[in-house]
Amino acid sequence: MKTLEFFSQRHSVRKFKDDMVPQADIDKIIKAATLAPSGKNIQNWHFVVIKNKNMIDDMAKAVEKRNTELSEHITDEKDKKFSKMIKYHTVFKNAPVVILVFAGPYPATGLNLIKTSGADMDEIHGFLRPSPGIQNIGAAMQNLQLAASDLGYGACWMTGCNYAAQQIEEIVGFKKDGYNLACMTPLGYPLESNQVSPPRHGLDEVMTVIE
Repeated sequence: MKTLEFFSQRHSVRKFKDDMVPQADIDKIIKAATLAPSGKNIQNWHFVVIKNKNMIDDMAKAVEKRNTELSEHITDEKDKKFSKMIKYHTVFKNAPVVILVFAGPYPATGLNLIKTSGADMDEIHGFLRPSPGIQNIGAAMQNLQLAASDLGYGACWMTGCNYAAQQIEEIVGFKKDGYNLACMTPLGYPLESNQVSPPRHGLDEVMTVIE
């Protein structure tokens, strides 16, 4: 039960106090992220910690600008909610710290052999669909979120603003060969103490047992 409580205390937090997170705690959180499983132990991740408020504001403005640009091309009814999602795509501006997670190259085992065997593009795309390299990043981000929660901080796994990833990368100025922005999370003390998570699917909906 204790283990389940540890997982259930994590929430997606979008409102934060202004108090800065001590670097010692940030170090612990990133260390926890690096303990995540990684295929071939490649550890194809890099964490960029942003504490500069002006830079965080510039990142949010870049997302807002890019959202406006893309919204001008909306023609389908189902895309109309895109512009309305901007408030969720910029919640990181409310936090004292933002952590960007960059993903690096990851060689998919067997890809060259599948190509050499004469496989068609459908088979190749099907093979690459699980994205093992990004799975490493997901595992690291999950560890990061859990560690932050365990230390009393709030965080929120964000990918919605990735349509402005190029602009954010330019603002931050981080460059590492083969690496690109995969996701981010704001980090800080939660402004609200009573956090509630949305309901989860029951096991009967997400689990199949084969005996």
